[in-house]
Amino acid sequence: MTISIEQQNSETRRVTLAGLIINLFLTVIKIVAGIYGNSQSVIADGIHSLSDSATDIAVLVGLKYWNEPPDLCHPYGHRRIETMVTVVIGIALALAGIFLGSEAVEKFRSGGYVVPETVTLAVAIISVVVKEFLFRWTYNVGEKLKSSALKANAWHHRTDSFSSIAVALAIGMALIDPKWALLDPVAALAVGAFILQAAWKIATPALRELADAGATAEDLKNIEKLVLEVEGVVSVHALRSRFHGAGLQVDLHIQVDGGLSVREGHVISGKAKRRLIEDGPDIVDVLVHIEPAD
Repeated sequence: MTISIEQQNSETRRVTLAGLIINLFLTVIKIVAGIYGNSQSVIADGIHSLSDSATDIAVLVGLKYWNEPPDLCHPYGHRRIETMVTVVIGIALALAGIFLGSEAVEKFRSGGYVVPETVTLAVAIISVVVKEFLFRWTYNVGEKLKSSALKANAWHHRTDSFSSIAVALAIGMALIDPKWALLDPVAALAVGAFILQAAWKIATPALRELADAGATAEDLKNIEKLVLEVEGVVSVHALRSRFHGAGLQVDLHIQVDGGLSVREGHVISGKAKRRLIEDGPDIVDVLVHIEPAD
């Protein structure tokens, strides 16, 4: 079932706005609990939640533009704006990871480890549950709408969930035995490393798209096979593709019987285009050039 632009915008706005409100709430309680509960890792986790809020805002702002129809200045549409928002999310994640890592290293240098208060453990556990829920909700909507920005934002939620798990384990160990208080900055450092890995996975595909990366060799073979199965197509060549948002734009040359009329050749090209859009690997647009086989 095709989802209208209005429905896509509505679903994206609803899940992202909910994430923004929850992230701001978690940011406040984590930082407050971390300060009063003597936990650097909980404070770091709060900063991570704040970076989640920033990416939620980026998605909400970008949403206003990336689903706009093509215009004179953007004849191919505005989906690359979504790609740029995805890159921004990746950069925000990377900066958060570097900051958290540097803070943890500084804590190692200064020493003086303190056992966190019990309230910090409760806050970390709440964060794990809430952020995992947000991840699943946001990712499912992103899959449904084929939105790279939403899926990237979902992974941002999950990194916060995973970082909270590390924080909860570190605090729990310190509460059991004070000698494990040094695990607090260790957890903060682990969180930073995990965030950097997530940033790389999110930003790399988006950067490849901005560099006009195309379909895989396997997808190109599949595209050629689908076109050759169309009645009247003799051969296929000059096949090119590039990503535009979640889908592929494809242009190719097909050869048909040179004795056919222009209208007959046009009908064959139309069949080839429909075949690719219906059965191809997430293809959103196809340009077919007709040539005589002889």
